[in-house]
Amino acid sequence: MFVRPSASHKLAAGLFLAAVAFTPNFVLAQNSTGNDQITTSVAVNPRAGDPDNALSYGFSLVQVATGTEALENPSGVITKFGYLNDFPPQKFEATKTEADENTYLVFDHNPGGPTPGYDYGRRFLYQGHENGNDLGYVTRINLDVQDSAHRITLLTPVSADGKTHFGSIDGSTWDPFTKTLLFTQERGASGGVIEISTEWPNTVKTLYGILGQGGFEGIHPDNRGNILLIEDAGGVSVRINPADPTSPAAAKQPNSFVYRFIPKDPTNLSAGGKLQALQVSIDGQPVVFHAADPVGDTFSDAQLKLHTKGLSFPVRWVTVHDTDVNGTAPFSANALAKAAGATPFKRPENAQFLPGSGFNTFFFDPTGDTNSVAGNTPALAARGAWGSIFRVDFPQDADSGLISIFVLGTAEQSSFDNLAFVDSRTLLAAEDRGDGLHIQLNALDSIWAYDVRSGDANPRRFLALGRDQASEIDAGLLGTAGYQNEGDNEPTGVHISEGNTSIVGIQGKLVNPLKARWFFTQQHGNNSVYEIVRTNQ
Repeated sequence: MFVRPSASHKLAAGLFLAAVAFTPNFVLAQNSTGNDQITTSVAVNPRAGDPDNALSYGFSLVQVATGTEALENPSGVITKFGYLNDFPPQKFEATKTEADENTYLVFDHNPGGPTPGYDYGRRFLYQGHENGNDLGYVTRINLDVQDSAHRITLLTPVSADGKTHFGSIDGSTWDPFTKTLLFTQERGASGGVIEISTEWPNTVKTLYGILGQGGFEGIHPDNRGNILLIEDAGGVSVRINPADPTSPAAAKQPNSFVYRFIPKDPTNLSAGGKLQALQVSIDGQPVVFHAADPVGDTFSDAQLKLHTKGLSFPVRWVTVHDTDVNGTAPFSANALAKAAGATPFKRPENAQFLPGSGFNTFFFDPTGDTNSVAGNTPALAARGAWGSIFRVDFPQDADSGLISIFVLGTAEQSSFDNLAFVDSRTLLAAEDRGDGLHIQLNALDSIWAYDVRSGDANPRRFLALGRDQASEIDAGLLGTAGYQNEGDNEPTGVHISEGNTSIVGIQGKLVNPLKARWFFTQQHGNNSVYEIVRTNQ
């Protein structure tokens, strides 16, 4: 694919973010693979035609998989990597399965597959597919395999009724303590976490009564075996001017939570444990959800202060469910977080531990309202309408710490989704503005590179996403009766990893730049997965 580099870039300097109670431990490890290489910023692609992807100078893309590729072991209507075999009865085209987050793993042996005796290699890339209707599924791209008949393996075949009974599979991670893959479903009361083994034949089970159910996305274990879990659940719509009943309801009440699960046995999540949620206190009072006052929550002074750069506020974990006390029946994590007085955010999408922080610092990113009407309302923009990225710092082994805003979104940098650390300095954040905001601003999505040591984050547009021809066609069908797919492409599944499966090499440690591989998915349209490779070495 042709990539257009651009020489324009920003070199603004800034101050460290101030803390109220203590100064966060900024890690300055010399792992110079990030901003030292991401030295240019490219121009955003307008929402017109099918422009190419544009990457910062010194990088290019290699296609790993695309939606039309056949699965090695098709099951029911799940026959291809990125499309269901359902046209007809679908009116216009097959359903796009929306391959989402990527997880890269390297094993010291062949884990096997549907064909006995076949060598599937040692390097693999796993995806959950986000489509609904009980047809969400998980694939494994066998990176060492060249034979198209064995290139992509399905890990979740349909049941006798033709359904997988999964949907909107979004987040994914490797848990080196359980030696299993964990996938989340952004599906509310029908969602939850799926656990999948890697040895063939693989086993698949759900953890709905252990980690609860909700609109889950990002999921990441720490070096103790605890699980960081991020929820994306939209709230009640709120008018941008509450005093004017004719103003558009373009804002959303904060309605999602950040969770931590502490297992009784890190090697066996099914043994149970405690699910906790993050609680922020401002002016000595916890910031909590008010079901009867969505306007008050959306326009609160607490939300304004929380989104003000230069301020930090106390946070702690509050327990919302304990299997020893509450049992293991499925439960709503969202409802229990509200009852426990946890702090709601505006649709967090993902999180990442800061490499070199000892898993005591993580960043997470509420996506905001994805609506320019809300974003162009100053009171809402100051409260995260364009999206935001927060930093949370906990002292070693402490249950209380500080939260501070790292990036407050703007029309240029908004709607943050997947996060990935290049090293201890550089955070990549992908946007997911959605078709509506693309149309409003005439701009497609980007992946931004931020310097976590800088008060102004020294932003660079690392990738300006283009739009493939299939996506352009789909965008033209939006709003047509009977049309079921999304329109514009979205950059998701941004993932940087050595593929280390050991506890010592857990994601969140400093990576070896010579071994780490970079991936992302150009979701929708062709549903293509790419590897980002360096061309300046």
